[in-house]
Amino acid sequence: MTATDLFVDFLCPYAWRGVELAAVLRAQGESFRLRHFSLVQGNHPDNAGQPEPQWWLTDQAAGDGAPHQQSSLAAFLAARAAAQQGEEATWAFTLALFRARHEAGQPLDEAAISGAAQAAGLDLARWQAARADDAALRASLRQDLADAHQIGVFGTPTYVLPDGHAAYYRFDHLTRDPEVARERWNLYLSVLRSEAGIGTIKRAKPPKR
Repeated sequence: MTATDLFVDFLCPYAWRGVELAAVLRAQGESFRLRHFSLVQGNHPDNAGQPEPQWWLTDQAAGDGAPHQQSSLAAFLAARAAAQQGEEATWAFTLALFRARHEAGQPLDEAAISGAAQAAGLDLARWQAARADDAALRASLRQDLADAHQIGVFGTPTYVLPDGHAAYYRFDHLTRDPEVARERWNLYLSVLRSEAGIGTIKRAKPPKR
């Protein structure tokens, strides 16, 4: 079965909800492949209006930049290291880290990253050894960032269907219920594949009184 690509950023609560939805659908037999998109890079002023990124997250030294830049890069590289232990390890680590950040409210720091690796049941020695190969992890991450740029990803979560349809799907509500997840996924597919060519749906927000 060809997988739907799911681009995520650990900084994003909407991406967390999108991953949770995909995890429920995976249990029903749907196939998803986790991939990474950097909101820091996507929103960087040096890249505004440029046909190709001029500023790459993967070119930045560890510890440089704002805290969200540092934490985002560290989380991405840790996830790439976890991926070397297989698909299930990738999902377990990704869910554990998203939940630590957006459900438990932990900072996206080394303690949360290491805790996620333990919670996911990774071979910690193997994971730490993989993390030491910084150049290989950055090269792997850069490929995802480059692919996301070619697709036109601008936010997370973005799903890219096997037939090429792709769209950002903002989830305001978390669900782990199989029936609800299926209903929401079918609605997404219907909108995305509709001949109406719906490009944007954004709810009006009256001012607070």
